[in-house]
Amino acid sequence: MTRTRPAAQAARSAQRTRGTPAGVTALHGDTLIAPQQKVLVLQGGGALGAYQVGVYEALHERGIEPDWVIGTSIGAINAALIAGNAPEDRLPRLREFWARVEHAAPTEGLRLWPGLGNLFNNLSLVSRGIPSFFTPNPAAWAGTQAQVGVEAASYYRTAPLASTLAELVDFDRLSSCRPRLTVGAVNVRTGRMHYFDSRDTRIGAEHVMASGALPPAFPAIRVDGDPYWDGGIYSNTPIEAVLDDKPRRDSLIFAVHMWQPTGPEPESIWQVMSRQKDIQYASRADSHIARQQQIHHLRHIIRQLARKVPVAERETPEFRELASWGCGTTMHVVRLLAPRLDGEDHTKDIDFTPAGIRARWQAGYADALRVIAREPWSAPVDPMDGVVVHAA
Repeated sequence: MTRTRPAAQAARSAQRTRGTPAGVTALHGDTLIAPQQKVLVLQGGGALGAYQVGVYEALHERGIEPDWVIGTSIGAINAALIAGNAPEDRLPRLREFWARVEHAAPTEGLRLWPGLGNLFNNLSLVSRGIPSFFTPNPAAWAGTQAQVGVEAASYYRTAPLASTLAELVDFDRLSSCRPRLTVGAVNVRTGRMHYFDSRDTRIGAEHVMASGALPPAFPAIRVDGDPYWDGGIYSNTPIEAVLDDKPRRDSLIFAVHMWQPTGPEPESIWQVMSRQKDIQYASRADSHIARQQQIHHLRHIIRQLARKVPVAERETPEFRELASWGCGTTMHVVRLLAPRLDGEDHTKDIDFTPAGIRARWQAGYADALRVIAREPWSAPVDPMDGVVVHAA
């Protein structure tokens, strides 16, 4: 929505900014900006990641291929499957991965106890694992595991995932082709979030697995000698990776969320457990974006103030340093939020049943088609707004 602010008065005579089509160079005031990039940002959320695949399928069908894919946890796996394959192979590889991780429980479709949804189906996965993803670590379950290091201190082993990724992702392609891939993981020792970026690093299976190494279920993964865990325990919504990127570029960002930031008051212990997960893994996405909206607005103000400096004084090093904090980029953030499904409970993130995967995939596909048809990013926006949010 367009808003009027006193600070924006100087820009009122400027032409209002529209979403710039890919491949077209935009002119913001006196600064030439690189063509708009399309970015796909994928949250972590286990089985809920099927929603992300539906979103990508709709984008792919409409000819919208990302220039950059950013993911955490299952979002990192989906991101690697997209970025690590040619456009025509991406959906087949995604379908193959999700077919391999399907878990058909004996009681699927039955509700054995009111209010527990698919609990018993999903808990059967806990005992058996998923052969192409993770398998139980018997020593850990028995409580007899010796102190053998952080790489083995987990309830499951993830060696099967390494094999699956090796078969379905062309990691050599990530170093030489677009799209750019970024995956987030947290350093176990320092507690700091780290984004492994194919622009700067040769991404391998270990980087993707590190991003999905959720403790204590999964073991830490070492990268360059340091152990890493799932980035979701620090920040499950990796949108800051693109909003803080340098050099700044106009961007159309599809941010795909699976956890509900708002919800009704829980009335049972099961609902409490479910609500706690939603709040934890929604990961302050709203506050991240609000902060970035303020920062980018200030950058636009700096750009406007810099224009008021006499031309003769603009060549000094001091001016250039201060003016470099300004910009005229516009970030359109399209937020897609996975809906609640009937019967889901606090185990929804391990609901790898065929019905659960299918329902979330279809929801992502339908939501993305609707927002693509509306194309809200093409509407005029306030030229002083650097980050514009569109709800799907």
